Amino acid sequence: MALSDKARGSLQLLLAASFFLYYTVWALLLPFLVDSSPVHAWFPSREWAIRIPTLLVVLGLSAIGLFLGAGIVGDVNGRRVRRSAGPQ
Repeated sequence: MALSDKARGSLQLLLAASFFLYYTVWALLLPFLVDSSPVHAWFPSREWAIRIPTLLVVLGLSAIGLFLGAGIVGDVNGRRVRRSAGPQ
């Protein structure tokens, strides 16, 4: 049985808030804890707190660029075909 829109939205909000809280603790609060703290074992290395979002931004911008480029190339090719067909 499918989830209702309200339940699905609540689940997505809960997941987004969980990821945000995890990342905030990892990137912003972890540097202030002592290195011997057991909390450090729950998180990957802090360098990945910068690498992962950077990679996601680069991949997202690349996808947008490819989408726009494919649209522009398709539009230009469409104009060439219409011009070569001439008036009918």
